[in-house]
Amino acid sequence: MQMEQSIAHGVEVIAPKRHLVFAYYVSGHGFGHATRVVEVVRHLILAGHDVHMVTGAPDFVFTSEIQSPRLLFRKVVLDCGAVQADALTVDPIASLEKYSQMSVLPRASVLATEIQWLNSIKADLVISDVVPIACRAAADAGIRSVCVTNFSWDFIYAEYVMVAGSHYRSVLQQVRKDLGVPDDVKLVIFNFGGQPAGWKLKEEYLPAGWLCLVCGASDNQELPPNFIKLAKDVYTPDLIAASDCMLGKIGYGTVSEAMAYKLPFIFIRRDYFNEEPYLREMLENYQGGVEMARRDMLSGCWIPYLERAVNLKPCYEGGTNGGELAAHILQDTAVGKNCVLDKQTKVRRLLDVMVPGCQPQKVPGNDILVPDWHTLAENKLGLHN
Repeated sequence: MQMEQSIAHGVEVIAPKRHLVFAYYVSGHGFGHATRVVEVVRHLILAGHDVHMVTGAPDFVFTSEIQSPRLLFRKVVLDCGAVQADALTVDPIASLEKYSQMSVLPRASVLATEIQWLNSIKADLVISDVVPIACRAAADAGIRSVCVTNFSWDFIYAEYVMVAGSHYRSVLQQVRKDLGVPDDVKLVIFNFGGQPAGWKLKEEYLPAGWLCLVCGASDNQELPPNFIKLAKDVYTPDLIAASDCMLGKIGYGTVSEAMAYKLPFIFIRRDYFNEEPYLREMLENYQGGVEMARRDMLSGCWIPYLERAVNLKPCYEGGTNGGELAAHILQDTAVGKNCVLDKQTKVRRLLDVMVPGCQPQKVPGNDILVPDWHTLAENKLGLHN
């Protein structure tokens, strides 16, 4: 197959001459899935293809990085992810009930709508991060599908039944200048999708000479003078890169940004989130993480953790061009080329690195297969008719 080669924004792009149409489904759980998708989509757009985003995330998550008439949006939410009372508290029962209401009961009509839409745009490939019904719709429409993700929701939900790279968009000094922060001031970015109800940030939480950048603060939330409220449409990776450390919850996006920028990460555990053991292991392996007890975060005992974090020396030296690599694989898959992972990459399944205490509980001799988990959940919750 003939290829075209070009340079865009300093990135070499090798694209098939055939124009391709991608349908990219993105989970409705938080912004983390959407922000990590940006890197992949950026390279598909640079290669000259059309990308239809199917997501409930705001357009600015994508358009702040990608301005192109080939980037199209369809506002549809087809999964609910995990229902959380706040940034750290997952409600397993509510998650299963909402999933049933959103994706199980209306499944037939949702599939019919998605099949019709995929055929109408003449999609060459369906990509999912990670909306399960998208793959079923693609199969029924006779279209290839690929999941680009670090977990699937059946993996996350299993515990409820029982329990990419980045690029620098702007110069770091410019980020601090835009914020009015001198170079000798330490910055910690407080990166949560929300905050516990009634909880207030206080000036004494930070050491002298520190400022805290707050993501996700409500419009009417009052902050102490050493805390800076960030705009809702701010480009978070730039701020992460300009900070001295990050305080937040573990997710694929936050961990990958922290490792790419060699940024110490102070994290608080979440219950009922099976991807965390794998991500904690990565932070430990690359000497980039400090675990903070939830009670210390809520009581404001931050200073010992901040002092420890800034003395870490994260040592990740791997690639940070995952978006570009994923885009090449997706193009090849769309035109029918088989893509096989290099065995030397030593990719391991998430289950292989889960600590025993986080594995879904099983009754000996009565293990269930993944497709059966929701039926069991329905019976337990009384949702099955």
